[in-house]
Amino acid sequence: MPAILARKCLWLAAVFLGITVISFTVIHLAPGSPTDLETTLNPMADLEAGKRLADFYGLDKPLPEQYWNWLKRLVRLDFGNSMSSDARPVMDKIAERLPLTLWLNGITLFLTLILAIPIGVIAARNRGGLFDKGTTLLVFIGFAMPGFWLSLLLVLHFSIELQWFPLSGLESLDHESLSPAGKLLDLARHLALPIFVSTFGSLAGYSRFIRSSILEVLRQEYILTARAKGLPERIVLFRHALRNALLPVITLLGLSLPGLIGGSVIIESIFSLPGMGQLFYTAVMARDYPLIMGCLVLGAGLTLVGNILADACYGLADPRIRGSLRPAGGS
Repeated sequence: MPAILARKCLWLAAVFLGITVISFTVIHLAPGSPTDLETTLNPMADLEAGKRLADFYGLDKPLPEQYWNWLKRLVRLDFGNSMSSDARPVMDKIAERLPLTLWLNGITLFLTLILAIPIGVIAARNRGGLFDKGTTLLVFIGFAMPGFWLSLLLVLHFSIELQWFPLSGLESLDHESLSPAGKLLDLARHLALPIFVSTFGSLAGYSRFIRSSILEVLRQEYILTARAKGLPERIVLFRHALRNALLPVITLLGLSLPGLIGGSVIIESIFSLPGMGQLFYTAVMARDYPLIMGCLVLGAGLTLVGNILADACYGLADPRIRGSLRPAGGS
């Protein structure tokens, strides 16, 4: 087991290094420069000012040298300072925005799973029935409806016309004067529409995926054996079939972790939520290289963590995988 974990860690470290190399190269090859806002768009700035800024930020050095300097700072968990006007440390900016995005997407993922699993199981159990057809229609609507369009419709109807929910932002103007319960309710009202849009979009894919996995598992011989023993259908579906059908879903969950950062760009921009998605979008538009790399490294780290968690969950869901991870001759 230690040798397997060591090889896994070495492989993940190599993958992480490759991701940083590709990301660093691509963002520097993109048109534009962080100094454009201060030079090209400033009629008072001359060519010499642009050179001084490039020297100040280290942009005049060869790209491999820039990457090496950045990598040395990364080892110390130092992403540098933002190239925006505030010049704040990248870690401080990420630390401010990350909790909201994690909470928003964590709640969305939780609601998606507790809804998608029973919907997928029941739809598979009643294949071709009214419930299955209704959820299929829901899936098609969820896949076909763009998130930004649904967000604008909800804002127009529930925020502007009915005024049930706030238009944007995270807090009302009188938030500080509210009681603790009132502050929590105010926060929930601001996040209700973004969470609904995110959950609705994810629910369609997950429920359909679980339905397909359940249908495949129900054809297996051990399911027929369980039914032949007279086990209740609820036990057959949720204890025997669902456990084995969750393996592909676990893979999907592991791959969805990076979406906690990049998947919120549209939602956070429409609802003006100060999260990581909005921060990443602003950094890209400003060509803020240190902040872009900080966000990308965080996404790469979540990707690798997702792979590790998926491997661990495979062992929990399937005892055969736990056995394959044991060293030869082990108990």
